[in-house]
Order: sequence, then C-alpha cells, then structure tokens
Amino acid sequence: CKLKQLCLKGNNYIGNEGMDVLSNGLRGIGSSLKVLHLSDSSIGNEGLLTVVQALQNCTSLDLETLQLSHNNFSPAAAGLGCLSDWLRRNEVNLHELKLSYCRINDEGLHELFQGVANCEELDLEGNESITATGLSYLSSSIRSDSCRLEALDLRGIPVGDNEMEVLALGLAGNKSVRSLYLVDLGDDISVTSAGWVAFSTALCDTSSVNSTYLSNHTICDIWGEDDGEIISRDISRFLLLNGEHPQYAARCKILMKHRHLDMTPLFHWGLKFLPLAVAWFERAKPCTSLTIEDYDSSLRRRVLEESDEA
Repeated sequence: CKLKQLCLKGNNYIGNEGMDVLSNGLRGIGSSLKVLHLSDSSIGNEGLLTVVQALQNCTSLDLETLQLSHNNFSPAAAGLGCLSDWLRRNEVNLHELKLSYCRINDEGLHELFQGVANCEELDLEGNESITATGLSYLSSSIRSDSCRLEALDLRGIPVGDNEMEVLALGLAGNKSVRSLYLVDLGDDISVTSAGWVAFSTALCDTSSVNSTYLSNHTICDIWGEDDGEIISRDISRFLLLNGEHPQYAARCKILMKHRHLDMTPLFHWGLKFLPLAVAWFERAKPCTSLTIEDYDSSLRRRVLEESDEA
C-alpha cells in the first residue's frame, strides 16, 4: 500500500470503537503514510490509546503530521501519556502535532509535555482549561537542550502575568522556538507590565553581559499578526533583531544594553585577554551598520540607533 494521507476528519460516528478497526489497518499501510487526520472523530481516552498503540507497532512508519483536533481528551491522561511515550522514541520524527480544542487540562498536559518537544510544530489552540500550572510543565520541556519545537500555538488559552512568566522561563533557555502564537488581539489577554518585563528579560537579560549573551535570540514572532499596540517597543525591537539578524543578535543586544562593558573579571589574565577582546569587537563590527524595520513606516533604522545606551 502506498497511501500517503489518511483523512477521516468529521466522522463523529467513528468513536473509540472505530479506532480498533483503524489500528488494524494502520499496521498494513507501512512506511508510506505521512499524514493521519482524525480531527472531530469523537475520540476519547480509549480511542487515543488504541491509535497510539497502533502507531507504536508500525515500526517502519514515518508519519509527519498527526491531526487530532476537536476530540475530547479531558479524561484522557493515560492516552496523552501514551502519546508522549511514542513521541520520545528515537525513530519518531513528527513535524506537526495538532491538538486544538481537545479540552486538554493541566493534568493532561502534565502527561504530554515530555514528548511534545520532539515535534517541530505543536498546536494547543482552544484548550482553555490550561492554566499557568500546565504551562509550567510545557515550559520545562521547551527549556530542554533537545527541544525541536519551532512553532507553538497557544491561542485561546487565557494568558495573564503568571502564564507569561512561566513561558518566559522556558523561552529564556530555548534555541529552537521561532513563533509563539498566543491570543488574538485583545482577547483573553490580561498581561500587565510585570508579565511583559519577564518576557522582555527572556529576550534580553540585562543583569550581566553573560546573561544577555545567554538570552533568547531565536524567537521572532509572539502573535502571528501586527501587535505593535500591545507589546512594548523593546520587545518589538528584540523580536525584529532575532528574526532579521539571528547571527548578530547576541552581540547587538550586548552593545545596546551594556554601554560600559566591565572588563574587571578579565584583568587576572593580564594582557592575554586583549586579543580576545579585540577579536570580539571585530566580530561585532557589523552591528554598527545592521538595520531593522521601523515601527511607524516602511523605512529601516540602524539597530544601535534604536538604543539610548548605544
């Protein structure tokens, strides 16, 4: 069989019983299947367990997209845990995992979080029962050095300061996530300055030069649309810098936020540190001419002109 895409979305009568029949069919498809679309098929915990167990038995399967949106996984902690175990297998290379509007709660996310970092795109839109507790599990997963996530969709999940702060903790150490989709403009957003400060710190921690260097220089989109009226000028600048000049983002942020670099820790090396310092500034020289988009026009401005410190 050379079937590449199996789409059964919207079949509300399939249910858990239908998954038993489907699981037998999956074993005969082989490695050709790339997309499995089971959204809105009345799947619960038992059905999810059956599907995942079938995927586990298909050792030659090279699935790229698993679409499970609009099913009821609120009581499916066991099924989500089984899904997480499958995702952590070395031979699994899933690109997209879609779990939007599945009524996943904090308990379900706790079972799921260890495996989702092995996907490139994770869609959790509309799972409005998830709180800061659930997001803290997800945050620890994306903080992992092995995280592969590039796009994370959390639209429809109410976001306040606590939620933003736990997400910022994960993003601070992440080197893969480029897009974080939160809420649509003005909907379910109650982030105050405290939450935005935490997010800004994840993008550029100014507590020390080393902390700035270790900040997030990867994420470049946190909404998916034009949100200049909500996010601060600093955050907008850091996102543009990460997106347009990722190879220079760390050095530019250091020059922007540390006007007087403290060389004291290097003094114990004597003159040995001078070639290293000169070489660093040589590599940072392009920062003086780099440009990013202006906020209020189609013009471009120099990156370092965007900073009072610089």
